[in-house]
Amino acid sequence: MVVNGAREQCSIASNGSGRLQHQSEIEFAALSDVGLQRQRNEDFSAYWEPDGANELRRKGILAIVADGMGGYEGGQEASQIAVETLRETFVNARGTPHALLVSGMKAAHERIREYARYNPRLFGMGTTCTAACVVRGHLYFAHLGDSRLYLVHEGKISRLTRDHSYVGRLIESGLIDPTDAETHPQRHILTAALGVGDDPIPDTPLEPLPLQNGDLLLLCTDGLWGLVKDEELRETVMRHAPESACRQLVELAKNRGAPDNITLQLLRFMGNGAGSTTTPLGTSGD
Repeated sequence: MVVNGAREQCSIASNGSGRLQHQSEIEFAALSDVGLQRQRNEDFSAYWEPDGANELRRKGILAIVADGMGGYEGGQEASQIAVETLRETFVNARGTPHALLVSGMKAAHERIREYARYNPRLFGMGTTCTAACVVRGHLYFAHLGDSRLYLVHEGKISRLTRDHSYVGRLIESGLIDPTDAETHPQRHILTAALGVGDDPIPDTPLEPLPLQNGDLLLLCTDGLWGLVKDEELRETVMRHAPESACRQLVELAKNRGAPDNITLQLLRFMGNGAGSTTTPLGTSGD
């Protein structure tokens, strides 16, 4: 199954019953909205799971969000190229989940740069990209930019990614307080993105993270987290089914002005798979 991000003003994708064909312990929903001030949606996302049980066990599921930049058309092109290239690499190449995510990011980076070389009007195009893969109850991810990946575990929310932005650096250096970031005039300046600069080195965890029954993963662009606080994200995804939670979070952002595109994906883990004790891929037990 493949679910692509759409460019309409508001589009939602869900597996409805909360049961995937081969991995019934994951309930998935996604929503993308252009917001209230943009003419086009420069976000793009995708969700993929293989058709066969053996492939599902080997590669798991893949979720990706990207937020493009670089002008009226460049952002749209960059985010779509990134998501489709990463998914293509992950699906067709062989390797550990970590290696596939990293190589997919690098392939996307080169493809965006090549596209810009042949289309000079799109010079400077680039995109954030956050990708999460869950294999046998273990989470792998790769990340560049300021889209985010959150984990809700035992009622607490944790941000698993750090923002590659100028303001993010100021916060990490202790030069400004996190509460000042929301109104900082340079909060949208990225320090790392696909398609921009030299070969990117995406952030990845040293070891895959084990997931447990009841855990939730939230991937989103800054059009959501820039307006909705982490605690509000936590409360909403815990109280509602994924599709309803996606709709309510987008409405909350729109009620606060929604100056940017809004995209999110929500995965809820249930049943035996998330709590699996199987040795993760890419470790000594593989």
